[in-house]
Amino acid sequence: MRQDATTTDRSRGTTPVAEPPIGSAGAATGLEARVVALGQALADSMGGVLAMVPGAPRGPQALAGALGLDKVLASRVLKAMRAGDPMAVVHHLPGPEPLRRLLLAARRTGVPVDRVDPALAAVDRFEALIRSGAGDRAGLDAVISAWLPEARREFELRRKQSAFRAMSQLKGVEARVNLATALLHPGASTDRIDVVWIMGHLGLQRLRPGATARFATRRLDQDEEARRPMTLSGLPIESIEDAMLPEFCVDPLPRMVVDRAGASVHYALAGDAFGPESSVDFLLAEVNLNEIPRFVPRGSGRRSYVFASVSIPVRTLVFDALVHRDLYDGRDPSLVIYDTAIDGIASVNDRSRDISRLDMIETLQSMGSGIAGLRTGVVPRYIDMLRAVFARTGWDELAFRSYRCAIEYPVYGSQVVMAFDASERSDD
Repeated sequence: MRQDATTTDRSRGTTPVAEPPIGSAGAATGLEARVVALGQALADSMGGVLAMVPGAPRGPQALAGALGLDKVLASRVLKAMRAGDPMAVVHHLPGPEPLRRLLLAARRTGVPVDRVDPALAAVDRFEALIRSGAGDRAGLDAVISAWLPEARREFELRRKQSAFRAMSQLKGVEARVNLATALLHPGASTDRIDVVWIMGHLGLQRLRPGATARFATRRLDQDEEARRPMTLSGLPIESIEDAMLPEFCVDPLPRMVVDRAGASVHYALAGDAFGPESSVDFLLAEVNLNEIPRFVPRGSGRRSYVFASVSIPVRTLVFDALVHRDLYDGRDPSLVIYDTAIDGIASVNDRSRDISRLDMIETLQSMGSGIAGLRTGVVPRYIDMLRAVFARTGWDELAFRSYRCAIEYPVYGSQVVMAFDASERSDD
């Protein structure tokens, strides 16, 4: 059963203000129009009140002092009034009750009733809209985030930050940075691609005894070529120390355990130390020669891809792909993010997994040619590390174009993919 939402301002004894219910047809459009209309009404009426406050205070501190309110409330209201866009006004304003406190305080300072009452009526409509349109203020913010880019960025960041805090406590492990860098180079076999991964975590720590810190590298699509991860020295990865980049890790080197399972290699932090003093930085390089096909069957629509999975709660993900100029005909990749909670790690070539895509505001940036533009403040000596790896491989860093996806508080359990339109076989 659906009920129309009503509100009553008990302090004034006014009649209830009813908002029309959201119908099943055109609900989003109807709600959007209501939000815009309400935002304009709030901007006009609240602006009229603020203009009449004695002394015409312009800043948060002055307004808070004139009305006897806290500075945070005054700051939020002034920010909303400066927003310009009606929907942004609704997004930035505090809730109905704080607004009523401000308006009643303005009335006590001598602002005329004929200025205050229209604003109070608009606040009543605001409260009714929250109840009928979204259920609560958090729900309304979620709706507005779909229409207002700045609101969406703020909405997603706050929720991702909350999710990080919760998951790090539940898993008992967290990291400051997850670095995942893929170097793609034509293989010795003309129809294959060599892939070098530079990966690791900075500030990795257990938060409590017994917690497990583990991540993996893997190849998803079935392939006739066996996967044989090696170190930069060309040795099979048996000892993790051989794969580590010691000059870019903590000293002494953290102990890691390596397990193989089919086409996957799992890395886990050894020992049982926990707490901030046990925090470690470790970075390693994994070489996979002839790792993925360079070409796809003509007309297949299949794509080539690399991905980073968020298996440890982390504050920042830095995911880079450096692609040789002879690969993919110079085409830029696209960004896809999957939720792996139900069906696990996804292949972009499995269209049944499109349903697992996460609609996030994250972006993919082209970073130009070479590695000079890849400098980042969250990974110390990153350019030096890249140059060291290029020196070991003998590859020309200037022959690569670079792409980056950097995410603050990436969603735990998500898979971030860079997908390329692969070149088709010329002989098919």
